[in-house]
Amino acid sequence: INMDLNAIIESMETSDQDAALMALQTYNKKMTRCFTFTTDEEEQRERLGELVLGFLERDLQPSCQLACLETIRILSRDKNNVAPFITHTAMQTLSRHAGIAISNGNVDCEGSVVLVPFAENPDLEVIVEALKSICNICLHNKVAVQVGQDLQLIVGIAERLKQCGEDQWNHYVRFFDLRLMFLLTAQRVAMRTQLLRELRGVSLLSNHLDATLGLYWPDTFEVGRAGVEVDPDSEEPAELPPLSREKIERAMEILKILFNITYDANRREVDEEEAAAFRHLGAILRHCLMSSTDAQDDTEEFHSHSLNLLGNLPLSCLDVLLMPKVQQGSIEYMGVNMDAVNMLLEYMEKRLDRGKKLKETMLPSLNLLTESARIHRETRKFLRMKVLPPLRDVKNLPEVGNALRNKLVRLMTNIDTDVKNCAAEFLFVLCKESVSRFIKYTGYGNAAGLLAARGLLRGGGNPGVYSEDEDSDTEEYREAKSQINPVTGRVEDEQPNPMEGMTEEQKELEAMKLVNMFDKLSRSNIIQPMMLGSDGSMTQMNSGDLRRMRDQIPQGQQLHLQTQLRLEPQQEQQEHQKEQQDQQQQQGSGSEDEGEVE
Repeated sequence: INMDLNAIIESMETSDQDAALMALQTYNKKMTRCFTFTTDEEEQRERLGELVLGFLERDLQPSCQLACLETIRILSRDKNNVAPFITHTAMQTLSRHAGIAISNGNVDCEGSVVLVPFAENPDLEVIVEALKSICNICLHNKVAVQVGQDLQLIVGIAERLKQCGEDQWNHYVRFFDLRLMFLLTAQRVAMRTQLLRELRGVSLLSNHLDATLGLYWPDTFEVGRAGVEVDPDSEEPAELPPLSREKIERAMEILKILFNITYDANRREVDEEEAAAFRHLGAILRHCLMSSTDAQDDTEEFHSHSLNLLGNLPLSCLDVLLMPKVQQGSIEYMGVNMDAVNMLLEYMEKRLDRGKKLKETMLPSLNLLTESARIHRETRKFLRMKVLPPLRDVKNLPEVGNALRNKLVRLMTNIDTDVKNCAAEFLFVLCKESVSRFIKYTGYGNAAGLLAARGLLRGGGNPGVYSEDEDSDTEEYREAKSQINPVTGRVEDEQPNPMEGMTEEQKELEAMKLVNMFDKLSRSNIIQPMMLGSDGSMTQMNSGDLRRMRDQIPQGQQLHLQTQLRLEPQQEQQEHQKEQQDQQQQQGSGSEDEGEVE
């Protein structure tokens, strides 16, 4: 192989175009499936890369251009061998062949600089190979990304994306345009901001997604698929045909770029123009959630990207999920179309049932449902009907069973803090942030984590702005209400009294044993005694709190506790004196040792 590479380099050094073409085609055919490289040939590969770049500066026939770019694509797979390709000159050469290089800025009548893409080569294969090479280089090297920023590559890509309705660009040109834009925005905040602000990225990419999916708009925020006829007499909703693999691939790249540039949109104020663009995008995303492909894995990935992006949109824009008119066969609740909300709920439960990577796969949909329920009354009531129907089972623990409520309550004790907090927050919102209702459906033990974090262990609190609900207590719940253990959330079997048959003195002795054990654990810093503060949050107990507790104990039971409290200062003083004596003895022995050494 070494000799072959040297022979190829010799052919390139002759500068003969035909000899170079034959040598490169042989190398490319041999290395087409090579993705790992040894260190033995690093110098030769670097030299080959330099020679190929030099060839691209010449006026070559398309077949030779293509062979050179294929070689660069293969060489750029090796992250340790991209040095020849990350200079400004090399990146400029590659971007020119990709058709996204920017010419010198022209100034329009308003004094603004207009950047025009420098597209000199209409050969689509050459463009695709150049784009693939730039993608490899930017994936492996941060310096190349900075050079791409300096060369304004993202502006050139954006200019070509505006031509999304033209047939001259095939799938591969469009796909690798999007892939390169994703790589650039994923690694540079400045390019994310530039795409969002200067290039109006949300509208630009929404329009490109619209064209990719072939949408039409029967109403402002209602989306349909071009070519899909709706039968007004049918009781079933119009079934959307599966999207092609090519459309799904491009659509997912668009969704990933939009995610990059909108990551903070729900944490900042947006103006009316931005809100309108986000609502328009939200309507498209709703359509994405209701669409599918022939491959189940592709459908799930497509839905996952759509959900992640929906979670970035400002909460005020999520109303587009409920805007489509109710049609025959759609899920209707309180006069509102709940198809999208029901799809989100089913998606979340599927991820929950799988039990793998819940934080990555389930939380986006669960967070989206929580926020939608918080701000939309119809959504909250629909979800409550699905997740927290009127309580009938009062014999089993809330976390036992296969109903969605049981599954979510089990998540409230998950080892992942984010997962358990999101599950608790979702149920708390469905309970209108009512502590008593929350405990009713989950049990005090499961609810304690959220209640402690919010300072609601004493109950009460501000339940937020929620509409009134009708009384949903079932006959079974009313009959058993007085017997339900609020900690476990179920009717417990009657247990024998462990103190039955004991005298009052024996009971007091057992109580004091327990106090002494807690005291010992506390002094050893194994546990920290806590108490419920006036604000409902947990606070540390101090000696003053203990005295107040002693004063609240009935007079006949105070004797032993008072003795304990009175003995504590004496014990501490004795221990302190003993420590001082030990320290003095150690110092004395240390002085004697030092004298002996001298």
